Amino acid sequence: MSHLAVSPAAPRLTSLSHGGGCGCKIAPNVLADILRQHAPVLPRPAELLVGTESADDAAVYLLNPQQALIATTDFFMPIVDDPFDFGRIAATNAISDIYAMGGTPIMALALVGMPVNVLPIDTIAAILRGGETVCAQAGIPVAGGHSIDSVEPIYGLMVMGLAHPDQIRRNDSAKAGDVVILGKPLGVGIQSAALKKDALGAEGYARMIATTTQLNTPGRRLALLPDVHAMTDVTGFGLLGHLLEVCRGAQLRATVEFSRVPLMAGVADLARAGMTTGASARNWASYGADVVLTPQLDPLARTLLTDPQTSGGLLVTCAAGAQDAVLEIFRDEGFGQAAVIGHLSPGRAGIDVVG
Repeated sequence: MSHLAVSPAAPRLTSLSHGGGCGCKIAPNVLADILRQHAPVLPRPAELLVGTESADDAAVYLLNPQQALIATTDFFMPIVDDPFDFGRIAATNAISDIYAMGGTPIMALALVGMPVNVLPIDTIAAILRGGETVCAQAGIPVAGGHSIDSVEPIYGLMVMGLAHPDQIRRNDSAKAGDVVILGKPLGVGIQSAALKKDALGAEGYARMIATTTQLNTPGRRLALLPDVHAMTDVTGFGLLGHLLEVCRGAQLRATVEFSRVPLMAGVADLARAGMTTGASARNWASYGADVVLTPQLDPLARTLLTDPQTSGGLLVTCAAGAQDAVLEIFRDEGFGQAAVIGHLSPGRAGIDVVG
């Protein structure tokens, strides 16, 4: 008779967290209430080009006339059960903020919180290895970090990048007449909900991993185009939430043509089957007052447009004459579903969604 202890099977990563990926972000209205009570302690330095005054993706600090440092941090709880894939998704999502500002990443620090008495060491190591793999694809080292023993598994990165100060792209600098372009299809939140209920097939999982681990590298080249006026990425607040940040920052009104919004294959059927997230409902409760949905829309449109995206696509506004150049850059870098989804006009900040 063997006296070797048999360790229990490792739990599913998603079973250890109350929310996964960017779907566990604090709701936009709650975050706004928190930030309204925050007052800076020190005067703003002149070198801080982008800080907390806007809802931008990263902070930007002027180093010299030719270089600006971009700094961001992003972390979350598991959206998938495979530890290597979780690490890849989290790292891709964090690095995206640098690309969304028009920068090139240069270095990352790991942020690690793990229930060390619950997860096997090799599972935790696989998460870190997944993140390092994506950083290697982006050409940057993981130069250090910090770890804690936590109740829920948490992983992400602090990332730094560089850009010329003239090529920084904010999310509040859109112009009337701009077209709106989305770089990746929607549906990650719906897929993650289906995964938790064992309702996402192998093909759906493969599509989910492919999009969430695709680095938003076009941002670097898009920032070189003077007619690209604003950029951000679509994450936990859904397409409507992040487009609203663009509209509020520039005091413009967006029209979104739902029929032109790219969706991942199968997500509409999953949504009809009830595979939706609580974050989608929280998103709508936070900002739905500033969105007008035309009555002819499919009722699923609201769910899809508020679906929290983890490691989602770039959201770009540019002069109408530049849209072909923007789409060419996207397609040249492997973003074949990038599409023009609407336009911006003068008017009260908000969004009109039409068929």
